[in-house]
Amino acid sequence: MAELFTEQAKQYSEARPSYPPELFQFIASKIPARDLVWDVGTGSGQAAVSLAGIYKNVIGTDTSQNQLEFAAKLPNIRYQHTSPVMTIADLQASVAAQSSVDLVTIAQSMHWFDLPKFYQQVEWVLKKPHGVIAAWCYTVPEVNESVDLIFERFYADSKPYWDPARDLVDDKYRSIEFPFKPVDGEDDTGPFRFKTERIMDLEAYFTYIRSWSSYQTAKKEGVELLRNDVIEDFERAWNGDGKSKKVVTYPIYLRIGKVGNACQT
Repeated sequence: MAELFTEQAKQYSEARPSYPPELFQFIASKIPARDLVWDVGTGSGQAAVSLAGIYKNVIGTDTSQNQLEFAAKLPNIRYQHTSPVMTIADLQASVAAQSSVDLVTIAQSMHWFDLPKFYQQVEWVLKKPHGVIAAWCYTVPEVNESVDLIFERFYADSKPYWDPARDLVDDKYRSIEFPFKPVDGEDDTGPFRFKTERIMDLEAYFTYIRSWSSYQTAKKEGVELLRNDVIEDFERAWNGDGKSKKVVTYPIYLRIGKVGNACQT
């Protein structure tokens, strides 16, 4: 998966949305301790930075060294480049000791994982019985009716260049394997809906699109998804109200659960 984000690491760090405080407050409210978080697939640290404001220590790991180079540096965040395949021994040496982590977070990346193996690692590192795993994804951006109509057609054209794992995001993580118990106060593990917003001009919107793995895949195959006619369609829709900057909303869908005494895989 890491090679999909090698070319556009800088674009990714600039264009991807941050996550709302309400999301992190909800997660934190379900955890009795706030000592150590493992942020898996941390990328350029969008989630890690927010987590660092709540928890004493954050370990952010990623298989893409390029993305880690653009991650924001804070005293209580340790970034670690890891192999795509980690043993329990690797986990203990480079991430954390057994039953030492309060929270495992995965922002917009769990659909890439070998889930059975990953869940074994989650069960190993989380404290029992209250350790929590929280995984979320955000779906396609929403601007207004005119722009979203163009985007809908554009997104359909991009589908052949997405990895099949993207289908789990389009499904809002409803169908992703998630063998954990509901956290206290909840009847199920979600998905729970949140949203994040950014003020963007059209060029920033295009930069977000160019940060997609599908955009880079298409480009390598000699296909330019943002053709001139597509750009013109977006320009007409975007500028129709005379405002160059717009509020862009990204719906977020959270799956959250606790490990209990054992992970039922």
